[in-house]
Amino acid sequence: MDAISAAMNSIVSVSDFNRGMAGAIFESVKRTGPKIVLKHNEPECVLMSPEYYEELIDRLEDMKDYALAIKRLSAGGKPIPWEQVMADLGITQEEIDAAEEDEIE
Repeated sequence: MDAISAAMNSIVSVSDFNRGMAGAIFESVKRTGPKIVLKHNEPECVLMSPEYYEELIDRLEDMKDYALAIKRLSAGGKPIPWEQVMADLGITQEEIDAAEEDEIE
């Protein structure tokens, strides 16, 4: 029953937006997570917080990197130790630790 309740709580009708409930819906998304928006009883879109979206994108990128690594290793590629990569690039761990983090948009 919990699964059904959770599913029902994640659905919102586009009509609710037309009734002035957008603020409450957005607050619910922040509190409880993504919502599936129905239009004419069909899924139209998914509402989620920007933080949740970024988390999903990060996970997707990690999975793509993982899949590429597996593909390369299974094709006979050999892993390169981190120390060798840093030596080949001429950088040290101290330089990495001292570097400022830039935010990429």
